[in-house]
Amino acid sequence: MGARIEHLVTAGQFTLDGGTWDVDNNVWIIGDDTETVVIDAAHDAGAIAEAVGERRLVAVVCTHAHNDHIDAAPELADRTGAPILLHADDLPLWKQTHPDRAPDGELADGQVVVVAGVELTVLHTPGHAPGAVCLYVPALNALFSGDTLFAGGPGATGRSYSHFPTIVDSIRDRLLGLPGDTVVYTGHGDTTTVSAEAPHLQEWIDRGF
Repeated sequence: MGARIEHLVTAGQFTLDGGTWDVDNNVWIIGDDTETVVIDAAHDAGAIAEAVGERRLVAVVCTHAHNDHIDAAPELADRTGAPILLHADDLPLWKQTHPDRAPDGELADGQVVVVAGVELTVLHTPGHAPGAVCLYVPALNALFSGDTLFAGGPGATGRSYSHFPTIVDSIRDRLLGLPGDTVVYTGHGDTTTVSAEAPHLQEWIDRGF
């Protein structure tokens, strides 16, 4: 069976700037019957490891380093031997959650991660976090957007390390030019498509979404 997208929802807490909120996170698993990549190891390493099963985990890819997207990454990596990959600009955020465990490798704009014969291209999309990235997988007509783009607008930019004009630039310049039927697999909540979000860019800018 060829490469496919699998989905897991895990529950936990997001903590930043002295506040804590209960959250549900989307964990995306891309691969086939032999090997996989996990995007955003959130909250429950055991459940993610169970979903991966006996397959080889090629990498744990972090779309950014807010704690709710990386809290289970070290345990998952220890269980499987897979490297944790993160954009270097998010290391300050990473260290807030894991001060004694560094990621194993860096993600860079244009980098390609290969799993099950398909390419995941890294798009650096700062704004929600300095090192935020999306993963574009044309073979699966998919964009894994982390917290950069949601159904209904950009990710939040009201806390430390975030910047609204930057996330708008990232979405406009890096994401909205992708094919309109590209399915956007988000870090929280429902999927959307590029064509569903593109017409609303000016609305987001006008209201400082």
